[in-house]
Amino acid sequence: MTERLNYWQVAPEAANPLLALEERFKNGPLPHSLIELVKTRASQINGCAYCLHMHTSDALKEGERPERLFLLDAWRESRMYTPKERAALAWTEALTLVAETAAPDEDYDGLKDHFSPEEIVDLTLLIATINAWNRIAIGFRSHHPHDRPAAV
Repeated sequence: MTERLNYWQVAPEAANPLLALEERFKNGPLPHSLIELVKTRASQINGCAYCLHMHTSDALKEGERPERLFLLDAWRESRMYTPKERAALAWTEALTLVAETAAPDEDYDGLKDHFSPEEIVDLTLLIATINAWNRIAIGFRSHHPHDRPAAV
């Protein structure tokens, strides 16, 4: 797979709105561990190797347990995730697959026991943002730093 375009070189300022949101998330009310789980889960659904590499690496650096990352695709079947994380992951899947799910009321309602209204806004913007980054990285065929041809 060949990189199509390096958008950082062509129009670095075009990503500024997304970067501003990322700054908000760093300093916002959501726990960093939850942020990385959400970004990783959306990136799994979208098949974004660049973002999967970035967010699993970031999660591990922040102390996330590898087993939780390994099982993230099957979070519904695992007891390793808290009720708050489960609500966020359900919302992540609902919004990432919005054309199929139409963001069901039960997934939205599941947030209310675990998140304040401000946190729900941040979580929803986080999900929208990682989906945008996934589409940018996939669309331009961005390569993560360790993406090298496999040895034969």
